[in-house]
Amino acid sequence: MKTQSEIGDEAIKDSASALVLRPLKLEAGPTGDGVGRGKFVGVAVDVETTSLNSKTGRIIEFACRRFRYDGAGVITDIDEAFEWREDPGEPLTPEVAMLTGLTDDDLVGCEIDDDTVKRLLCSASFVVAHNSIFDRTWVEDRFPEVRDLPWTCSMSQIDWKARGFDGKVLGYLLMQSGFFHSGHRASADVDALIQLLRHRRDDDCTGLAELIERGSQTSWLIRARGADFGVKHLLKDRGYRWSGDDKVWWREVDDARLVEEQFWLASYVYAVEANPTALGPVIKRITPRERFR
Repeated sequence: MKTQSEIGDEAIKDSASALVLRPLKLEAGPTGDGVGRGKFVGVAVDVETTSLNSKTGRIIEFACRRFRYDGAGVITDIDEAFEWREDPGEPLTPEVAMLTGLTDDDLVGCEIDDDTVKRLLCSASFVVAHNSIFDRTWVEDRFPEVRDLPWTCSMSQIDWKARGFDGKVLGYLLMQSGFFHSGHRASADVDALIQLLRHRRDDDCTGLAELIERGSQTSWLIRARGADFGVKHLLKDRGYRWSGDDKVWWREVDDARLVEEQFWLASYVYAVEANPTALGPVIKRITPRERFR
């Protein structure tokens, strides 16, 4: 019996000029990949919310699904799917309703099972989301008891371009792998994420194996304090992001790139002619338990 990852590979090869897409349907139980039942556990999560700001908005849909994997990063078993909706106590905006497909009637009287969510999240070795810098904030604000779990991100910690994909949007990646799903619903996005973690490179390395390797390493958070407005385009092109809360450009790099990044900042951001108001950046070591906050 062919696994879904094999079916996806065949879909890509069906034609040199056409891509056949199949609906994604992840069944609970063994995947047919690997040998035996993996002894490690991960959990994929996704949230739908009323806004982009976790301090003023509310989670209206939460989904998670655990999976088992072996030492080679192969997902051997997928657990049952969990999904809850929650009444935000106020009407949805037309934009949120259109984006999520949810209506006020869908949410009336609904609430998330907090105890089950906390049990599921704490039972895994790590949490993964596709854009964890968004999901982690919402999850930890809603469930403060699960703070400090190790988090990984399937969007930023897997080199999709090296795997032959274009872009990083979840639904687009899924389509390029030969499947489609009903996007912008939490449970559908969780299944899409898990399926993408099963993708294999030509050397047979799965997306999950790459994610674990990169996600388990420490890295460095660089905050370019005192950078002049005139160098913002250089920082943006370099991969820095603007934090509106802290009013600073920031970027995360791994150990191997730290020295190179320090030299670049010294040359282009903190040189006298760049008009900085600080002598240098603020650099902090980041662990998997702190990353994506």
